[in-house]
This record gives sequence, structure tokens and C-alpha cells, in this order.
Amino acid sequence: MKKILRQLSLPIQTDIEEFHQMYRDSLKSEVKLINTVISFISRRKGKQIRPILTLLAANICGTATEMTYRAAALVEMLHVATLVHDDVVDDADLRRGWPSVKRIWKNKLAILVGDYMFSKALSNMIYLRDFDALELLSTTAERLSQGEILQIEKAMKSDMSEEVYYRMVADKTASLISAACELGAVTTTTDPEQRSAMRIYGEKWA
Repeated sequence: MKKILRQLSLPIQTDIEEFHQMYRDSLKSEVKLINTVISFISRRKGKQIRPILTLLAANICGTATEMTYRAAALVEMLHVATLVHDDVVDDADLRRGWPSVKRIWKNKLAILVGDYMFSKALSNMIYLRDFDALELLSTTAERLSQGEILQIEKAMKSDMSEEVYYRMVADKTASLISAACELGAVTTTTDPEQRSAMRIYGEKWA
């Protein structure tokens, strides 16, 4: 997967650098502890599949813009926030081979930092200046939350049917990947067919 991502990312290296700058700038806080935790998380940034898909989709449908970089940053914020919350829910001490935020700073701060990243993603949506993008990200944030809560509910009851499992996966994983792809199109084209194609691709890719 990493090798494939490197190959796919070669033509969009400048776009990836712009995304990284937008991501860092969007998460800055006047609270030193928040910046410390965000910096720790960013050192192990993972594959960043979702923002890369946003940038690739944008370049397929047109040319990446500042709004594309902002959308990619918002997608990554939402994803990382869910990971921070997941580690609390799963009582996980490791994330990508490193101590999790929950392990170092305990549950309370981990939850609050995850909430901070969610809130920064939502508050930064206004800068997209596109109702379709706003609606898409709002719906995706709702689906992510529903998937998280559904997982907890079923874990508590030890009751998980195949149908419920696929619904949970669709909300927790496919929703954000689909949104990442569609946002790349939304920020570069008004063609409904291209937007739909990107959305479907992301949903099926997951």
C-alpha cells in the first residue's frame, strides 16, 4: 500500500505540501498544551490516504485550488479526531507503534483533543464557501459519530449482525473516504456526473 501511495503521490507533491501547510495552520491554538498534543500526533501522520484521494480527485476533475487544500485538511482532521477517540473507546495504548494520546495524557485530555479537532474541522468549513461542500462534510461528521456510537452499543450488547456490521463500516470508514473523493471534485468542478463518480468510487474503494 505504501509503495502504491508513493507512486500515486508523485505527480501531486506540490499539492501535498500545500495541504500539509493548511493542515498545520488550521489546527494552531493559543493553548500550548493543545499544540503539544497535536504536534505529537502529527509526528506519526500515517499514510494520509484520505487527503491524498481528495487531491487526486481534484486533479482528475480539474486543477487543485486553495479550497481543495482546505478540504483535504478538514478530511484529515476528522479522521485523526476519530482515531484519538477510538483509542479511548478501545483502551488502546499504542497507535501506529507509538504510545497513544490516551496513554500519555489520559482519557480526559484525549477526548478533549479529539473534540478540538472535530470542532476545528467544523469551524473551518465556512472557509470553503460552497454549500455542497458544507452539506457533505456536515453529513459525513454525523455519519462518523453514528458509526462510533453504533460500535460501542453493539460491543456492550455483544450483538453484531452482518447487516449492522456493514452499516457500521460504511459510517465509520466508507463515509469519510467517499467524502474525501467527492470533495476533490466539488472544489474543482460543477459537473454533477463527475462529483457523483468520485463519491461512488470512494464508497466502493473503502
